[in-house]
Amino acid sequence: MLLELICFVLYSVSAGIIIAGLFSVTGPKKPLALILAAVALLIHIIILWDTVVIQPGQNMSIMNVVSLVAWLISITMLLASFTLPNTILLPVVFGFTAFVVLLTPLLPDMHIMHYNIKPALLIHIGFALLAYACLSIAFLYAMQLAYISLRLKEKKASLLHSSLPPLMAVETILFKLLFVGTVLLTISLISGFMFLENMFAKEQAHKTVLSIMAWLIYSSILFGHVQFGWRGKPVITATIAGSILLTLAYFGSRFVREVIINS
Repeated sequence: MLLELICFVLYSVSAGIIIAGLFSVTGPKKPLALILAAVALLIHIIILWDTVVIQPGQNMSIMNVVSLVAWLISITMLLASFTLPNTILLPVVFGFTAFVVLLTPLLPDMHIMHYNIKPALLIHIGFALLAYACLSIAFLYAMQLAYISLRLKEKKASLLHSSLPPLMAVETILFKLLFVGTVLLTISLISGFMFLENMFAKEQAHKTVLSIMAWLIYSSILFGHVQFGWRGKPVITATIAGSILLTLAYFGSRFVREVIINS
């Protein structure tokens, strides 16, 4: 647990520095926070390598998958912080990842897969994880957009430092994330039908149906935005709905089977 504890502390301190800075006149001390987060990410990937890549296969238990997704989201948000307005989201991401890192060894489980036997399956899973990470970040931006819209409607000055970005900038990023995430989800679904024997088998049916439903929601958002100029509350609501469906698709039954039943 030593590495996990160090990683947890680094993520937490990084999140704490940013939160404290958001309520400070001088603003967040981002350089220090990002350095700590970068070290945490390095330790985190070492932990993942040690827990996922085992012999004679790969342990893709639900907590390991959640930890991997959290790492992908965290490193994406860290790199994006140099060019995109996401300071207010960093504590949420780093805080969640810290919690996952600490929780994973407390809920040990084994779900061994053999990608060396079916390497094509790795393509499907890779695109699925990237799609979920991207669309999860889109969910965060949707929540940020909702908060900014609420503050503007109330015509109240924000309690936070000026790190709060302009509404239009956040909305632009949201639609870009939705586009990239939907493309990745499309590739994930296509590769699933190509490389998996039966996407509608009993153990896969719920995941397939919910993923397709989420894809329809995301595609509708993009189509409506381009054709009819959809924006604001309907887009935010639909994005949240799509994220819930995709989370249920990826983790719903596995959480019940691996965590609740086995606990």
